[in-house]
Amino acid sequence: MVPASTVSRVRNAAPFGVSLLLPILVCIAAVKGGWYVLLPPLGTWWLYALLDAAIGRYTDNADPNTAEKDLFWYRLITLIWFPIQFVMIFGMVWYVTGADHLSLLEKFLVFFGVGVLSGSVGIVYAHELMHQSNRLERWLADLLLATVLYSHFRTEHLLVHHPYVGTTRDAVTARYNEGFHRYFLRVLHETPVSAWKAEKAMLARRGLSVMDGSNPFWRYGALQLTACILAVLIGGWLGLALFAFQGFIAIWQLELTNYVEHYGLTRKHLGDGKYESVMPHHSWNADHRASNWLLINLQRHSDHHYKPARRFPLLQTYPDSDAPQLPFGYPVMTVAALIPPVWRRVMNPRVRAWRKLHYPEITDWSAYKAGTLPPPGVR
Repeated sequence: MVPASTVSRVRNAAPFGVSLLLPILVCIAAVKGGWYVLLPPLGTWWLYALLDAAIGRYTDNADPNTAEKDLFWYRLITLIWFPIQFVMIFGMVWYVTGADHLSLLEKFLVFFGVGVLSGSVGIVYAHELMHQSNRLERWLADLLLATVLYSHFRTEHLLVHHPYVGTTRDAVTARYNEGFHRYFLRVLHETPVSAWKAEKAMLARRGLSVMDGSNPFWRYGALQLTACILAVLIGGWLGLALFAFQGFIAIWQLELTNYVEHYGLTRKHLGDGKYESVMPHHSWNADHRASNWLLINLQRHSDHHYKPARRFPLLQTYPDSDAPQLPFGYPVMTVAALIPPVWRRVMNPRVRAWRKLHYPEITDWSAYKAGTLPPPGVR
């Protein structure tokens, strides 16, 4: 157990903060063009994958009772990212749309790099912030999600994914043998609908109409519309196209991550639409050191679902018997997910082993695999 006095040191928070420097790679790509447009993905996905291979896993756990005041440096990293991302996105809209040295293809490739960062850093930080009760942090989460045009993710994640993970009511729990590309098209359609229904149900319990001003979808729409208008004002219609493209790349990365996090893992159906409680073994875990620096411990996902409000430096890892382990960190696993035959070869045996370990009493998994079990009751 790592004591609070050690956790609070700035040098322990510093590796997580390296992400704050990654927009420099986007700037170099925009100024240089050519092969330099590959710098953002090389400096995020591939660099951290290589670092994982070099330095391996980190299985120590911080004291989960560490006080909030001892987490200042970790919180600061997530608090200051929004202005950095805002300048990166709209600064690049201004610069790239007027950059005569860049071809149209190069301009979109630069914004592929922007999307790599707004997804692998921005959405991950928004995810951390939306789970906190602090009003400022929740607003920053909304602002970050608006810059990738995926604001409903906050509602869907908090009101649907967390309570219903591993059940047929959760769209982003990937089914066994479901390839990523089919999954991606499905969740793009299903998650906005499930988020809207969740807010509608919550408002109804308060005796309010879905059209009431307290429905956060009004805020989501206003923030996203403002971001789009700003892109047009700065860069014209090309600026809007580039802005939307980076948002799509960010969303694609988010849903790749969602796919990896829960693939094939289901909660036991207890009958009458009731399911067992969420436990650490209902999420894939990865305690690879370097990629957890990049993703602020998101890969310690088993503990995140077990204790959703726990801040990222305090997330715990578990032995393999308590939480299923991925063979590699997300940078490698998401690439495998893009090639369904490779993914199935790597992951399907692990899902079957997980079933035998945790649910030896279940002999027929057909309803779980097909997603035909009854959804859990409405909360």
